[in-house]
Amino acid sequence: MRLFAAVLPSPEAVGELAAETGRLRELPGAGELRWTRREGWHFTLAFMGEVDERLVPGLRERLARAAHRTEPFPLRLHGGGRFGRRVLWAGAAGGLDEMRLLAERADAAARRAGVPMDEHRRYQAHLTVARGRTDAVDLRPFVARLREFEGSRWDVAELALVRSNLPGGGAAGEHPRYETVGSWPLGRAG
Repeated sequence: MRLFAAVLPSPEAVGELAAETGRLRELPGAGELRWTRREGWHFTLAFMGEVDERLVPGLRERLARAAHRTEPFPLRLHGGGRFGRRVLWAGAAGGLDEMRLLAERADAAARRAGVPMDEHRRYQAHLTVARGRTDAVDLRPFVARLREFEGSRWDVAELALVRSNLPGGGAAGEHPRYETVGSWPLGRAG
């Protein structure tokens, strides 16, 4: 199964970002972008790719420990940017050091559980909101608009293990489906 560890935004944060992306969709070129769906919005902490099902019990145990060792922290959606010429994302502010630490712990948990992981890179909190099908759309006006975006604060209180179900039919407009297959409360109370 295709898995990743994530922080899921609060329902209020999702609503605020949905309103902002609604405004972004009115900008010239927006129709050429493939917009992610709100039920798929997440902050990926550690992408694991295809994981052998035999490794999942150990992975769950190690992710539970990672969550237990990380105290809840404040976060809010804030600003945005782009990766290259095709990926538009919303950023975060607040407990970014804590989120980086949780990302490192989730990555280490996966490695210790035997999941082959890509080379470790410094974590950058981002939530993908759109992807270009080509390089034809200039993302700069979208980024300029997102820079002004300021969401409400919420407390990140759990670590989620999410399964990514990729579209299989090849139909235009199909999106991956995400399913939370495990979650653990942050902090000693967890």
